Amino acid sequence: MAAAIETHALTRRFKRHLAVDAVSMTVPDKAVYGFLGRNGAGKTTTLKMLLGLIAPTSGQARVAGVDVARDRLAAARRIGALLEAHGFYGNLSGRENLDLTRTLLGLPKTEIDRVLEVVEMTDNAARRVSDYSLGMRQRLGLARAMLGAPPVLVLDEPTNGLDPDGIADMRRFLRALPERTGATVLLSSHLLGEIEQTATHIGILSHGKLVLEGALDRLKADLAPEIVFQTDDQPRAAA
Repeated sequence: MAAAIETHALTRRFKRHLAVDAVSMTVPDKAVYGFLGRNGAGKTTTLKMLLGLIAPTSGQARVAGVDVARDRLAAARRIGALLEAHGFYGNLSGRENLDLTRTLLGLPKTEIDRVLEVVEMTDNAARRVSDYSLGMRQRLGLARAMLGAPPVLVLDEPTNGLDPDGIADMRRFLRALPERTGATVLLSSHLLGEIEQTATHIGILSHGKLVLEGALDRLKADLAPEIVFQTDDQPRAAA
């Protein structure tokens, strides 16, 4: 399977602090990749390097085949991001907020209708963002990330702050994204249980190092404990 994101020995140091330590990760095309780690593990720093927001100290990152360091703008056109800070104008409607981004990107107006339909927000697009629930704001953020149909989506803790119903709704939506849009999803979280119900692949980051990576089903099978039953009466047990 082709890779939508690849890093090789990606490293970022802040003075004496080694935030990301030689991370080599592979995100398969059209996967939902759960990027797991505790707060402070280096997830957000890694995402910022993939987005070209900060430069690596050493190593390489490629997004949709483009070297981020060599051609940051070309890489940026191939990736959409939902970070924690939404940056929406509360006095404008959801549609008007999307139209601002659409204009900056030079996209046709039909693109707004497309992404609103994908995130199931068409009926609420005329409402002011200040009246949106957190879950609706998250969906609007996803819609903005999908403007221009980038092949890769990077989502930083998209279920943070949502109630149980909102989490279940977001989980269902994220699982369906690759099939509905053809995009690859890189999803960061510190909640293993949440990722288990959403992702097809996972990578686990600990103290800046990638300690485990692979297809979730295969990892579950490989790491499942072997159960051995013992009894004093072996013939009867065999029977």
